[in-house]
Amino acid sequence: MYYKFSGFTQKLTGTWASDAYSPQGLRPVVSTEAPPIIFATPTKLSSDFTAYDYAGKNKVPELQKLFQKSDGVPIHLKRGLPDQMLYRTTMALTVGGTIYCLIALYMASQPKNK
Repeated sequence: MYYKFSGFTQKLTGTWASDAYSPQGLRPVVSTEAPPIIFATPTKLSSDFTAYDYAGKNKVPELQKLFQKSDGVPIHLKRGLPDQMLYRTTMALTVGGTIYCLIALYMASQPKNK
């Protein structure tokens, strides 16, 4: 009888001789020819792209100046009103969620009146 390691059960299992002599994942090569092209449209080579073919202007130097400026404002509030609104909304939802959880915990700890 022939044995091989089963990847599913993680044990040795009985098998046929042909399966025992060809390890899992290593099967004989069927064809050495390239598969046929599915899409006949030509593709753009990477050398055809220009350096500025993407979204637009590079904003990194401007943002580096903004974030590295030492004006005493925390880094998460440097961009002004949108950051302040996002921060305040996050804090309000956090405090509201904490209060809601404490109320739910209090209500769950009280016995039901019959």
